[in-house]
Amino acid sequence: MGPVLSSPINLYLVWYGPWTAAQQAPLRDFLLSLSDPSTPPPSVAQWWSTVALYPDQTGANVSRRVAVAAEASLPHLPRGASLTRLSIQLVIADALAARSLPVDHGRGAYIVLTAPGVAVQDFCRAACGFHYFTFPSLVGHTLPYAWVGHSGKQCPDVCAYPFAVPTYMAGSVGAMSPPNGDVGVDGMVSVLAHEMAELSTNPLINAWYAGEDPTAPTEIADLCEGVYGTGGGGGYTGQVSKDEMGRSYNLNGRNGRKFLVQWIWSPIAKACRGPNAMD
Repeated sequence: MGPVLSSPINLYLVWYGPWTAAQQAPLRDFLLSLSDPSTPPPSVAQWWSTVALYPDQTGANVSRRVAVAAEASLPHLPRGASLTRLSIQLVIADALAARSLPVDHGRGAYIVLTAPGVAVQDFCRAACGFHYFTFPSLVGHTLPYAWVGHSGKQCPDVCAYPFAVPTYMAGSVGAMSPPNGDVGVDGMVSVLAHEMAELSTNPLINAWYAGEDPTAPTEIADLCEGVYGTGGGGGYTGQVSKDEMGRSYNLNGRNGRKFLVQWIWSPIAKACRGPNAMD
């Protein structure tokens, strides 16, 4: 059993490509909500409390304290408009070399967010986001990181479900209205939540996997992909709420934000769980 992120977590954001302030705000507010106990239930902080149930080999759990420690913007695409998985690590290396972000061993996690129109290897085909750790040969350090891409212009039906619906589901399931009014950004929030849960419980790819089948290990968010409420699964999101404008959500966040975020696997319940559960 390897480590989890048990020390207070410092997030370092890299905004790669041209982002507007309106696009950035919901993503930042989601991350800032992870440790904000003041938001009404069902809250983002309550959702994160399930992640915090996971311990490392010493018994230290994933930290409930998560902060956005610093941000770097790279609007002019210094590594180009088409990235490989390895060049995402070079984007982090560039931010460190420019001293836009510090090297934070022990507490740091680095999040690369690619803007609309930026292509990434396997994006829309095999991945909407991923997490791993940086290679010293590329970055100079071993640091946990994640990438999430904006799919609004490229593949919302793949990476922004349920705000867009794949062709094979058309007619049987309708698209939901995004709580922050942006299909691409609201889709990113749930992918970002997915990657944050797994990055924190499996930062060096040698810690937590979940599920009932030890021969097919799966990370803790993979098992609950597509489940957002009670009864979810098999293409049905489960029971979620709607605001006065008909926008779907299951979590409350800071600044009055609402989010629709997938559930994650609980090591206590041995099932997918979220704070909006009806049972």
